Amino acid sequence: MLSRRRLHLTVMSARSRDMFSSSSSSSSSCGSRQEEGGAVKVGAPKSMEELRGPSFFTTLYWLFGKRYFNTTQQMQIEHKKIYGPLWKSTYGPLVVVNVASAQLIEEMLRQEGALPVRTDMPHWRAYRELRHQAHGPLSEMGKKWHRIRSILNPRLLKPHHVGSYSGRINQVVQDLVVRLRWLRTSSGDGVMVHQVTQELYKFAFEGICSVVFESRMGCLEQKVPEETQKFIWSVGEMFRLSPIIVLFPRSLWPYLSFWNTFVSVWDHLFRVSEELVQKKMEELEEQHQEDVELQGAYLTHLLLSQQMSMSEILGSVTELLLAGVDTTSNTVSWALYHLAREPAIQERLHQEVLRICPAHRMPDSDDVAKMPYLKAVVRETLRLYPVVPGNARLAVDGDIVVGGHLFPKGTLFHLCHYAVSMDESVFPNPHAFLPERWLRGGEETVKPHPFGSVPFGFGVRACLGRRVAELEMYLLLVTLIKEFELRPDPAGTVVTPITRTLLCPAAPINLLFVDR
Repeated sequence: MLSRRRLHLTVMSARSRDMFSSSSSSSSSCGSRQEEGGAVKVGAPKSMEELRGPSFFTTLYWLFGKRYFNTTQQMQIEHKKIYGPLWKSTYGPLVVVNVASAQLIEEMLRQEGALPVRTDMPHWRAYRELRHQAHGPLSEMGKKWHRIRSILNPRLLKPHHVGSYSGRINQVVQDLVVRLRWLRTSSGDGVMVHQVTQELYKFAFEGICSVVFESRMGCLEQKVPEETQKFIWSVGEMFRLSPIIVLFPRSLWPYLSFWNTFVSVWDHLFRVSEELVQKKMEELEEQHQEDVELQGAYLTHLLLSQQMSMSEILGSVTELLLAGVDTTSNTVSWALYHLAREPAIQERLHQEVLRICPAHRMPDSDDVAKMPYLKAVVRETLRLYPVVPGNARLAVDGDIVVGGHLFPKGTLFHLCHYAVSMDESVFPNPHAFLPERWLRGGEETVKPHPFGSVPFGFGVRACLGRRVAELEMYLLLVTLIKEFELRPDPAGTVVTPITRTLLCPAAPINLLFVDR
């Protein structure tokens, strides 16, 4: 007989089945229902083994034979067509359960417990064990993770504290505007900026460093310092190698050349982070010696609160840096790309910006709060191009039921956010860039499912840097729209996304920045 909890979950699965019957028939995702004398009986959930899906060799064929290795986000959609919204895949030593409907994603996430785990991140954790480094908010798990998050959360998630970073971020925004003007001149034509994503990556790097490390790195100088350039390269290389390493058993890692590269780039990241932390400590000590009030932002708070050891601070700020760069740079790149191609949307945003923040006044968090269309533009960009096209969750609290299937403790789930964001039943005309769908009283006749687009995750394990990343994006877009009219590349290049752990533009985004 089913326990009361499992019966409840099975009923939830049946309801999800009814709501999604048109696209889930091939997955046979729910238990049977029979009515006898007015009562409804729910059949026992099916086992994980009954799920269909590609074998390891079939997956390799898709990745390399059909050339989906760099477009795994599109492979989500193709596999959903074949297997339905719930299927299992094998990646080397990993067996993954893919969840590709908003209803089933909600069903899974609402069972994740008080201490959810994305994945056990074996490659990140292996490096820390090798070098005796502390884990941060991305790689730590269980009660130790909860302790770290409880210390890090307030200064990164509370609106009052996040709003206080506006001044620092605006300084970086102004430096980017200067650099964009210089790039237009140096390119020879006076209006074109090439490789916009690369420039925004430098901006995001400089911005997160100014908040987390309270230090400027020189990313927006005409000649980027060599050490800073190596730091930026190391972050990109770490993300590039991560999905490759996990395809191999851990016992083979020491014999792989790219494992040595992976270790080397992590060494560099931690070395630079340690230098920046040490620099801040020396500044605080100097202020103390001069009997000056100790002031600063995020790192100062962590050092003065004495709630974390130096090793924990180092592990945490390094991971915060990794989480904060690509979200901002890629999202703003796609937003500018679409605004340039959609002049009516750009003009509507321009009018909202001028109405709330006129002339040359610098925007702040209070201004942003009055700009619903600005937020809708960012939200629509994140729907079309979720920075993490597929998130992961590990069942750690015991057996759970999703889609009418019983999954044992330890099951690794892959939440296919990209496939859901392109689901016509959730987002009509899904390939169109329509910020209006996120406005109250917008053109959408059906309100989007709340789990149709969750680019920053859900619950206590949601992205720690979300508020800072959003503030960076909002302040940057406001200033750029005030300063420039955006126009598309005259070459007419169409840019599509690819997956390199994160969702990135597959080709350079080149735009015209015309002075207003």
